[in-house]
Amino acid sequence: MGNISKDIHSSFKNDKQKAMLNIMYTANWITSQQNSFFKSFAISPQQYNIMRILRGAGEILPVQTIKDRMLQRSPNATRMMDKLCEKHFIKRVACSSDRRVVQVEITEKGLMLLAEIDKAHPTEYLKNITMKEAAILSDLLDKIR
Repeated sequence: MGNISKDIHSSFKNDKQKAMLNIMYTANWITSQQNSFFKSFAISPQQYNIMRILRGAGEILPVQTIKDRMLQRSPNATRMMDKLCEKHFIKRVACSSDRRVVQVEITEKGLMLLAEIDKAHPTEYLKNITMKEAAILSDLLDKIR
């Protein structure tokens, strides 16, 4: 199990500072792990998030709705969607009521990729905590925001 003090060879002036730095350090660690995992599927974690949003919605969504639902807000979301379109994982659909609105849906190829990812996705990130601890952690993170 990790120890932030030992991992970064530092001490902290109080537990709130330690907690804040630990959140940042852990978020970066998870991001690094996720980047490595998704690299083998030739997509980024943000592109995965876009496809996950579309699969979960079960319907065509406007681009702006996808941007609003993303875990990591990104000014590059449109470019990421362009790349997913090029790979035929998602497709754009014209909005019949408003030509200015761009809508997106996941393709069968995109759903197949998500199914493959679901089978391979590592779940060990939280293996050292119980379900009760996970609920407490989630509540505390919600409280911070």
